[in-house]
Amino acid sequence: MILGFDPGRDKCGLAVMGKEQQLLYHQVVSSQKAIATIKQLSQKFPIETLVMGDGTTAKSWKQEISRDLGASLSIALVDERYSTLEARDRYWEMYPPKGLQRLIPQGLRQPPRPVDDLVAIILIERYFNQAAGSDPSHP
Repeated sequence: MILGFDPGRDKCGLAVMGKEQQLLYHQVVSSQKAIATIKQLSQKFPIETLVMGDGTTAKSWKQEISRDLGASLSIALVDERYSTLEARDRYWEMYPPKGLQRLIPQGLRQPPRPVDDLVAIILIERYFNQAAGSDPSHP
């Protein structure tokens, strides 16, 4: 299983996906709770790989995760460019707008909650695409 991790200063997105790309878990947690939540998820699911974006905070998060979780978890970095924009679109696919929200063009709609967990899902998908030899984030 793969754990997607979108680290942030205030909040982090987490997602767990099986090898068959079935989504088993996704949630946004505060940055202070991220490591503890990763530990809990590692106990609940047989996670082999943690996938995270290669952004500016990736290096420090990778060091902290490696220190706290040891060598039992391999960490893979993937390109996170445009993942937040993609996650906003994904939000509306997963939770179609209702009522008057439907009349607002999708590009102008703001999801009513943080989408960091959806970014984590997208990072896992990008990891699977890299492993398969095709990466749709790089047309």
